Amino acid sequence: MHTAYLSTAYLAPVQYYCKLYAYPQIRIEKHENYIKQSYRNRCIIAGANGPLSLSIPIVKPDTLKCPTKDIRISDHGNWRHLHWNALVSAYNMSPFFEYYEEDFAPFYERKYTFLFDFNEELRQLICSLLDIDSDVIYTNDYLPEVPNDFRERIRPKHEGIDLNFQPAAYYQVFQERHGFLPNLSIVDLLFNMGPEGLIVLHKSIHQEL
Repeated sequence: MHTAYLSTAYLAPVQYYCKLYAYPQIRIEKHENYIKQSYRNRCIIAGANGPLSLSIPIVKPDTLKCPTKDIRISDHGNWRHLHWNALVSAYNMSPFFEYYEEDFAPFYERKYTFLFDFNEELRQLICSLLDIDSDVIYTNDYLPEVPNDFRERIRPKHEGIDLNFQPAAYYQVFQERHGFLPNLSIVDLLFNMGPEGLIVLHKSIHQEL
């Protein structure tokens, strides 16, 4: 069986969901030490002025090394209100935002304690909306060397080489202004393409696994 390893991620990019679509089994890492400046607590959407990064503030851990599963969400800066407003502003004119709005709005009204739980409930919603049905298992411990390891290869900066991912273009609201912006958050694909987002994921997988 083909298995891929992923980190947890906040509204992860298209590349991440290509792995969820392509691999029959996914292991999502719970026991790594938390890594800053990654998709674990941030996503990138397409705003009116170009790519916009949204970061979830976290409670600073008591120790330098803290398992990702124990990272708590901070209420600092009224981030839920700001993130939801940013999503509405960016995608209110997209073809499918109104269709999915009521699915996503509760995530920005309810207070979650742990980042991992918040990310996972969002991922489960998105997989359901896109009809992605990989067998997802959470790790029981941290293994430094695993096959098909994308835990650190899918990240905002210094992305590792991924020959199996070549982002297919699709309609974006501000495309005439900025050109096509590849590998944004999965919500960019979902709000712009709806159920046909699954076709875009399929086209973005360069090589069958």
